[in-house]
Amino acid sequence: MAVLQLRRLTRVRVWVANTDLEWFRYLAASEPDEVNFWQPSVAIPIRLPRYAPWLFKLHVRDGGQIVGGGFFATFTSVTPRFAWESFAERNGAPTYQDFLRSLNRYSPRSIDPYVTHIGSSVLLEPFFLPQELWVEPPTDWSRNLVRGKAYDSTTGKGRLIWERVQAALDTLMASRTIAAVGEPSLPYGDPVLVRPRLGQGAFRVMVTDAYERRCAVTGERTLPVLEAAHIKPYPLVGRHELANGLLLRSDLHTLFDRGYVTVTPDMHLRVSGRIKQEFQNGRDYYALDKHEVRLPRPPDPPPLREFLEWHGDTVFRP
Repeated sequence: MAVLQLRRLTRVRVWVANTDLEWFRYLAASEPDEVNFWQPSVAIPIRLPRYAPWLFKLHVRDGGQIVGGGFFATFTSVTPRFAWESFAERNGAPTYQDFLRSLNRYSPRSIDPYVTHIGSSVLLEPFFLPQELWVEPPTDWSRNLVRGKAYDSTTGKGRLIWERVQAALDTLMASRTIAAVGEPSLPYGDPVLVRPRLGQGAFRVMVTDAYERRCAVTGERTLPVLEAAHIKPYPLVGRHELANGLLLRSDLHTLFDRGYVTVTPDMHLRVSGRIKQEFQNGRDYYALDKHEVRLPRPPDPPPLREFLEWHGDTVFRP
């Protein structure tokens, strides 16, 4: 179980969110590296600094305790089908049909898995407290509060909540020491001293949004055929990084992985002559040769030059 903690005196904004007990119990049994904390409608987007702590608080009917948490990566809106393809059981359900049933239970409208958009808060490095370590809810929590509430970790009730959660984590982790990594550029207060690792689902969602849901080469917007491609394979890098990602149409992703196309360090597509040699075809792809490749929207990082050079030198088949 990987748990990343913050230094106790760091000022952070802690988000406390109403959490479904069934969702919590299912995920607690598997302890995944990331979760999709979904809501049945897009509503108002949740705006938090990246890697801000997010705490799971049960509904009042289930006791209201704080039972775990994670670290915020991003908020987006997706269809249920996209959510399942990205996170599968990490949506908090064992099957796609169970996931749809959970959505319909909370939604005031009928859910179309390919059309309806739901809110998706992607959380990294989630932790799940055993029941004997559950933390009592804040005393100012209103029964009418639906989504959640932000607290300052250094003052008032926010400080009390965070200290109790830290104490519960200390007990859970016993003598284990978890190192924290600096993250200097967060827009709220002092830096959050933790940088959780992205999971595969978070990587897909964040690359998709960074490229504004358009293929970086063709501009194609049909989401079911867009895929988040690793420039250098994940096993060789050891972690998912936005700077190692490109959003590509599925056929271009396949050709990229097999070396029939590459992206140069100056962000242009190169198409291998082997397509014509081996398949006596490829007219549509050669029309894209030397085509300028779009950069992700700021402040998301562009592809790292060393990854592009590695792909051109190692994978591309000129």
